Amino acid sequence: MDEVHQSPLLALIVFVPVVIVLERLRPDSHTLLFLLSVVAIIPLAALLSRATEAVAAKTGDAVGGLLNATLGNLTELVISLAALQAGQYLLVKASVAGAIVTNTLFMLGGSFLLGGLKHHVQEFNRVNARFQACMLFLATIAVLVPSLISEVDQPPAPAVSQTLSLGLSILLIVVYALGMFFSLRTHKELFASISHGGEEEEKPWPMTLALVLLVVVTLLVALVSEIFVGSVQVAAEHLGMTPAFVGFIVVALVGAAAEMTTAFSAARTNRLDLSVGIALGSAAQIALFVAPVLVVVSYFVGPEPMTLQFWRGAVTMMIVATLAATLLSNGGRGAWYAGVMALALYGIFAFTLFVLPPANPS
Repeated sequence: MDEVHQSPLLALIVFVPVVIVLERLRPDSHTLLFLLSVVAIIPLAALLSRATEAVAAKTGDAVGGLLNATLGNLTELVISLAALQAGQYLLVKASVAGAIVTNTLFMLGGSFLLGGLKHHVQEFNRVNARFQACMLFLATIAVLVPSLISEVDQPPAPAVSQTLSLGLSILLIVVYALGMFFSLRTHKELFASISHGGEEEEKPWPMTLALVLLVVVTLLVALVSEIFVGSVQVAAEHLGMTPAFVGFIVVALVGAAAEMTTAFSAARTNRLDLSVGIALGSAAQIALFVAPVLVVVSYFVGPEPMTLQFWRGAVTMMIVATLAATLLSNGGRGAWYAGVMALALYGIFAFTLFVLPPANPS
């Protein structure tokens, strides 16, 4: 009960067995299964986040940082893998693009707004923010290249796009690994926090409990994700949403629910460093690690290899979101109106995608 009091999202865990049982009893209730699976994924994401933090706290900064980087976006990765296996590449790409935009605009903007309403001006380590924004910008350029070559007068054969995407994916993974080595080992003094909250940190879980939960919750996320992916197409039609909107907005918000809770809470306690690190770090991780891994894995589990070729609207939104986050975090100071501007930009993207879905998504 104490855990539920500290993290109210965990109370939603009761929906996990409900959606599993309902899928067995009423497999044709796609809309209900979709809505319940969305709710069920939220507490599972919160548990994954807590368990990952507990293991990372016991392993030291270097290994702990690597673990956080690997498992921080595990929810999005598992959902995307389920969609990948089902051949729903539009949903996969929309969820990747949406996660990047959601973290850089909604999570960052929400942190600035909630923190700024309580504290007049907040400061954070702008070196870390610039570093994460630069990595994110590099990844968006890598996504832009395969998308641009499809617009030339004589588009290359699909095999060329697949080879290009695979090569770029491997390059991005290497760059991300080197970036982690840079920030966690050789130049870690540059990334020290400069703002501290006045509240005591939560006591981490025992290592054994955390490891067991990591395994069990990952399996549950995979199971619920399969139900989600299996019901999303029919449910989206019934609810008047496109798969692109579902992936870009719904999956991104659900997958990042636990991280958002942490980021918003940290901003309210004047720990904006943590909020900015979570928002930009998670976005960079998705762009430089999750998306390339999905491309590589698609060669083994998907009906055909996935490429980094996104529809033009998604590429534009990712680039604009990256530039906006760079501008907002460049000064190392945050205020509530900066959050309003970021949230307004996110609202523009979400509403546009809802009323005007991409005509020819890749």
